[in-house]
Amino acid sequence: MKLDFQAAEALLRHNRSKLVEAGSISPQWVDDGFVYQVTRGGEEKTYRVDPTAGTRVEATGLPDRPGTGDFLAVVSPDGKYEVIRHGPDLWLRTVADGTERPLTTDGETDNAYGTNSFSVDVLLGKIGLPHLPPAVAWSPDSTRVLTHQLDRREVRETHLIDVLPEGEAAPELLTQRYAFPDDEHLPLQRYVVLDLDGGAVRAQGEPQYVGVLSPITLEWVWWSGGDVYFIEQPRDQRSLTMKRLDTRTGATEVILTETGDTRLEPNQYGQERAVTRAAGDDLLWYSQRDGRPHLYRYDLRTGELRNQVTSGEWNVRRILHVDDTVVCFTAVGLVAESPYRETLCRVHLDGTGFARITDDDLHHDVAVPPNGKYFVDTASTVDRPPVITVRSWTGEVLIELERADVTRLLATGWQPPEEFRALAADDVTEIFGLLHKPHGFDPAASYPVLNSPYPGPHVNRTAPSFDPGHFGPDAEALAALGFVVIAVDGRGTPGRTKAFHDASYRHLQTAGIVDHVAAIKQLAESRPWMDLDRVGVYGMSGGAFATVRAMGEFPGFFKAGVAESGNLDNRMYLQQWGETYAGPVGEQDYAEVSLLDLADRIEGRLLLVHGGLDDNVQPHHTLRFVERLIAADQDFDLLIVPRGEHVLLGYEHHVVRRRWNHLLQHVAGVTPPAYRLKPAEIDLAVIAKMFG
Repeated sequence: MKLDFQAAEALLRHNRSKLVEAGSISPQWVDDGFVYQVTRGGEEKTYRVDPTAGTRVEATGLPDRPGTGDFLAVVSPDGKYEVIRHGPDLWLRTVADGTERPLTTDGETDNAYGTNSFSVDVLLGKIGLPHLPPAVAWSPDSTRVLTHQLDRREVRETHLIDVLPEGEAAPELLTQRYAFPDDEHLPLQRYVVLDLDGGAVRAQGEPQYVGVLSPITLEWVWWSGGDVYFIEQPRDQRSLTMKRLDTRTGATEVILTETGDTRLEPNQYGQERAVTRAAGDDLLWYSQRDGRPHLYRYDLRTGELRNQVTSGEWNVRRILHVDDTVVCFTAVGLVAESPYRETLCRVHLDGTGFARITDDDLHHDVAVPPNGKYFVDTASTVDRPPVITVRSWTGEVLIELERADVTRLLATGWQPPEEFRALAADDVTEIFGLLHKPHGFDPAASYPVLNSPYPGPHVNRTAPSFDPGHFGPDAEALAALGFVVIAVDGRGTPGRTKAFHDASYRHLQTAGIVDHVAAIKQLAESRPWMDLDRVGVYGMSGGAFATVRAMGEFPGFFKAGVAESGNLDNRMYLQQWGETYAGPVGEQDYAEVSLLDLADRIEGRLLLVHGGLDDNVQPHHTLRFVERLIAADQDFDLLIVPRGEHVLLGYEHHVVRRRWNHLLQHVAGVTPPAYRLKPAEIDLAVIAKMFG
């Protein structure tokens, strides 16, 4: 068993991007083209691209972003104004001279304008940001701004203690508004249209229930024809309604409503923008009524169904561009090698003329400019490095921009993961996953195995691209330490059929672990080098929930685990999370999504890690479970990071080392060497990308 700690450290999330040159770009749209930067050989270069002329030439640097370049400002379409937040109110800033004036004046604490109901203030404070950008949507003519006033005054208060504030002051109490499942009082919002010349129009009727993120942030809201159209979802989430807001009077009217027996969503991926899109007098409505996510065309004014636009044994993933006759989108399920690779497609709005724009088996990550004349395509798979091109909507390559250089990545001993298919525990449903082999792999040897879960149900654990996504680098690093690492998207995760996703509905407590165990056993049947007497599990947040669930449900199978920042008692986690995936109020005993009763069933060695200032999954989740472990007289390990927030930013070097050492000692049976990791540098660009 080869333990390469230097390679493992190089593969960690904050280091891995340095090992792949020209693997991704971030276009900055300028006129009819764009500018981007890329690093090769340690040298940063800037290029200006003109897709119409078919040229790519070196430039002197990135142009100034429209406005002041303030991350916390939302710029108007004409580039002349910005909306910013001052306390609970919104202000207008003129870009030319920087002058500011209030757009609202009656905001107050917990009844503020343009805020989200869920805050990550500790993380933001750590990187020097006072808040997120305001939730606003500019009118196309830059004369009005849509926002909402969010009332949280009756929402439950919860508390954290900062044991060592700046300056080593005495401990301070931090209070936040935080609703639990089954709470009576929830955040409520009312849309407000603000005119730059003064005045405001408020939506009439009852205020609207709002979940973790603002519908404006999630782009459930559009301007069209001078009015605002928005998707409304009730607390039980069994219906979706499209409404029109008359921006002159505040009156609202229903355009259409769809209902179902389980949750309905405008996107299976719960924290991504709605797939539904208004286009001219058409509404392209995302629906899973035929068992898969597809598009239906409605009259935007009357709500009359015109036709089904897409159909087939595949899913619409994202809408990219719509013109008068055609919609271009990505679909998953069209590539045999992976159900999650995205393929670019087009179809006429009347449902005829379906065609694939990218006729290959690659995954396509796409960026579309505001003018919609072309797209920037990053094409890859887990074992084929990215090639970045500019393409027309017919699929023609207009310009090749970059081919990724992975020389430094390969030098670490890295090898691409193996894509696999297995049967779920029902012996019927096909599931998909990735297997990472240990560095220096020898098929004659025997290797310990790790399960790396994240149960969703709002995201996938595996990534279909060369970029391993959020979770992949940790798995790659552990492969450098001699482990076989398995990642599975079991039943209940998004990206497949409605029924596949609904497997988690009212069954959130299972975390899909039974499918993970089934897959690991099937893989081992044809891979004798997988030692099923040495199996462990680790995860963070929802992955920590899955880790503890795995060790409690399969105590003889998992010999050890590491659970970091885990929501172990979902009775006291985010209201929207529990009610969305565990089931509506009145139909679910939320005690079922608590893991406290598993404490006496765990046999393997468990390391629990939590930040004392975690304002997402508050530390009481882990401490409540610890109390049960102590009551059961269990042996376990505990690491509390007193000033750590949910992702433990700034503490990775210590937390990761503790994770590695625990798994090496208690799963692999190896005494870890005295290796210390370097503290990670905080990359503000990466943090900004996390918040869109």
